[in-house]
Amino acid sequence: MMKNVVYFVLGVAIVIQFIRPDFKNPAVDQTVALNTDPKVMSVLKNSCYDCHSSETKYPWYHNVAPVSWIMSDNISRGRKALDFSNWANIDAKIKVLRLERAEQLLNNELMPKHEYLMMHKNAVLNQEEKELLEKFFDLQLKELNNS
Repeated sequence: MMKNVVYFVLGVAIVIQFIRPDFKNPAVDQTVALNTDPKVMSVLKNSCYDCHSSETKYPWYHNVAPVSWIMSDNISRGRKALDFSNWANIDAKIKVLRLERAEQLLNNELMPKHEYLMMHKNAVLNQEEKELLEKFFDLQLKELNNS
């Protein structure tokens, strides 16, 4: 009986590997992508871009189900929430809401996501990086609210 359970679980684990999300990054049009201070860009690219842009760098384990499904969902949700690759095309009112939310999540240490940080230790934000992003968000919000 136990042997059958092991074979069944192993079979399911193998079969689910064939159910694969699409992990192709959409092309990035640099004319609409975010282009700001190099220090800010460095922090964003290091800690945010894997989920909030079309420049995702996929680790080896993105090929392993069910992890691949979770990653695909997180990336899809991240791009939908705030996509730095499509920055100029985001409606100003939506951008204000998203930037306010990003600042709130950053201040409550909910972004980057904890499960992302477990596998990407280099994406952990130090205090200086948090302050840099907060200033960037505030500047963007000020510009958007004055336009």
